[in-house]
Amino acid sequence: MSHDTSVSQPPSEAAASLLPGFRHQRIRTSGAEIMTAIGGSGPPLLLLHGNPLTHVSWHRVAPELARRFTVVAIDLRGYGDSSKPPGGDDHAAYSFRAMALDGVEVMRELGFSRFGVAGHDRGARVAFRMALDHPDSVTQLASLDIVPTWHLLSNITLGWGLESYHWFFMAQKAPFPEKLLCADLDYYINYKLNKKGVGLSIFDPVAFSEYARCTTPEQIHAVCEDYRATVTLDYEMDRAEFGKRQIACPVLVLWGSNSHVGRHLAVMEAWRPWAPDLRGWAIPTGHYPSEQRPDLVLGAFLPFFRGEEPAEMV
Repeated sequence: MSHDTSVSQPPSEAAASLLPGFRHQRIRTSGAEIMTAIGGSGPPLLLLHGNPLTHVSWHRVAPELARRFTVVAIDLRGYGDSSKPPGGDDHAAYSFRAMALDGVEVMRELGFSRFGVAGHDRGARVAFRMALDHPDSVTQLASLDIVPTWHLLSNITLGWGLESYHWFFMAQKAPFPEKLLCADLDYYINYKLNKKGVGLSIFDPVAFSEYARCTTPEQIHAVCEDYRATVTLDYEMDRAEFGKRQIACPVLVLWGSNSHVGRHLAVMEAWRPWAPDLRGWAIPTGHYPSEQRPDLVLGAFLPFFRGEEPAEMV
């Protein structure tokens, strides 16, 4: 990729205040324009956020990571201040494969052919696909609060389904979910982030305001396209590869004991067929570990991405 694919981008007020010292660029990939924050120096580390968040969701861990790594945090396509291209008739533009390619191309534009990657929620699913599709690029993978998509959708329980209703609601044919969600976006973002047994107090008010700012009709449609791709293309992709492909790099898996993942899923059992070099444990959080207990996330991430074996922290 040529250097004219990247231009400086003023950060939002939230990003500027929560990620001091990070510079922001808008990088054009082969399928989108990706808002990118870069800070620190050292080995490269890519951070991928979840739904309905932005790269700002890493604000409690990224500055500390940037003391030892070159941290690159992006808004996934369709989210935050990244572009929101049409999904296409089959929603392929919002598959995890497409989003993973964005991340690889962003890192190449910044001069990094090999890098570690950490993802939360949707970002962890993007990182999972990135490690499978681009094994020569990903040196380590850390996942926050997911199990692989194939296992998840093949082992649905009543409890998980009730807490994760949005997977199937947002995947319905357009514009049904979009019309309902966009009727009251403030109500939606407050309800979505107010997780069972945790509440909204874990969020920095400035970060929360950023998530609310980015919850627009355009983002809602893109997120619905993301979920439509998940239950079709992504699921079939993983189904076809289950038992045939594995992640080549070391994998660290953390999940919240008080999240829908921790309450309803056998996390290590779900990851083991995909990741032979696997370690992980539950931590006492809900679904947003890096915002609720950044100390525990950093305590695992720092040694893992240095190439050391992290010790379990609770």
